[in-house]
Amino acid sequence: MPILILIIGAIALYVDLVPNAKFISMTNIDAGFGSSPQTKLGLDLRGGFEIKYGVDTGGKGAPTSSQMEVVRSIMETRVNSTGVAEPIVETVGNTEVLIQVPGASNKDEIAALVGRTGQLKFVSLPPADYGTGGTTGVAATTGTKQVPTKGQPIDPLLPAQFTGADLDASGIQAVADSKRAGYWKINFAFAGAKAKEFETWTSQHVGQYFAIVLDTQVQSSPVLETTITGGSGEITGNFTQVEAKYLATILQYGALPYPVFEEENRSIPPTLGQAFLNQTMFAGAVGIGLVMLFMLVYYRLPGLIAGLALVYYGIAVYAVFRIIPVTLTLAGIAGFVLSVGMAVDASILIFERTKEELRAGKTLATAVEAGFNRAWNSIFDSNMSSLITASILFLGGSSTIKGFALVLIIGVATSMFTAVTVSRTLLRFVVKQHIAQKAWLFGVSDEEFQARAMGGRLARRETRARV
Repeated sequence: MPILILIIGAIALYVDLVPNAKFISMTNIDAGFGSSPQTKLGLDLRGGFEIKYGVDTGGKGAPTSSQMEVVRSIMETRVNSTGVAEPIVETVGNTEVLIQVPGASNKDEIAALVGRTGQLKFVSLPPADYGTGGTTGVAATTGTKQVPTKGQPIDPLLPAQFTGADLDASGIQAVADSKRAGYWKINFAFAGAKAKEFETWTSQHVGQYFAIVLDTQVQSSPVLETTITGGSGEITGNFTQVEAKYLATILQYGALPYPVFEEENRSIPPTLGQAFLNQTMFAGAVGIGLVMLFMLVYYRLPGLIAGLALVYYGIAVYAVFRIIPVTLTLAGIAGFVLSVGMAVDASILIFERTKEELRAGKTLATAVEAGFNRAWNSIFDSNMSSLITASILFLGGSSTIKGFALVLIIGVATSMFTAVTVSRTLLRFVVKQHIAQKAWLFGVSDEEFQARAMGGRLARRETRARV
């Protein structure tokens, strides 16, 4: 266990202090250890940009609140898919949606992704006009029109055989093309009865071209070389990884029920700013320092151990914040401060129990072990209650509430490790040292410590005398 604690501490210090450190980032797992952990600040501390969209109802009247919620939900899901943390997506009035993104550098990508309606169509290209691609044993033919390529518009008179609404969202995925190195493709699948209909349709059009069209623009025009069974297929082309994931996101997260248009696009300054952040960090340091001072004065040697464990806790939590990464806002800072209180509370339970064991006549080493063991149930129950509550907030809250809940979950989980494992390991080492064999270091009287030194015999005699 001491080796594990040292390894975790060394990794945390590396992630926290080394500029451009290379480590795993939870938002980019594919990069392995090639990512640089970073501290992300929220909109209130760093600023960002906001885009306001209006809904085009085509003169059919204002949309209902439920329809606007569908628009807002799809937009929020699309923004989240880009990897930005804690975006604010909310409806404004009856026909507008406001999106605020903290400190994102991919502003144009987010704007393009969010505003697209994502109307997907599968359009058959008539052989008389476009010819056939040919299959095994069947010669290709040439039509009077050129088969459209990626990015070209589709003839609006051609009907769609299938649409994006027929797709199974769980079957849409961007994957590397195993047949062509460096390129990606998009797998798709149809839902329910449409899967069988797609299989029947492809069996009747083998050798013909069909266009996969997104928002009137052709994405791919493959040849049906054979019947596509199971209702699933793939969109291939010269897609890069970014392009394939972009297209898959459009398809997977659905089409907007109404076309939208951009009304306003502007950068926004931080509402609190760097000065507030500095003041908050100073106030947090003072508060934690006072807590450590109280622990040192009241609990003495165990309080010193608790202070060292609290420093370890802060280093470890900050490293986790950078690895995930967590976007720190005012709400997130509040969650961190609350988790510090949980960590100190666990230490208090342990040390008070250790005192009781010493007064009961146990040896110092035995009292320390008993203190940790008997306080564990209370610590576990308390922290699990906090984790359950924070999880409920994370699953059902807004972006700001989710940020608070995520920081609290990370802090409480880490405090369980540091308050029990780190403190226990340090105390086990310290109590073996001769200099630590003093009653005042543990907040008990010499008489109570004498009972410990006599192996508990004095305590037993006093008990019999009282009886």
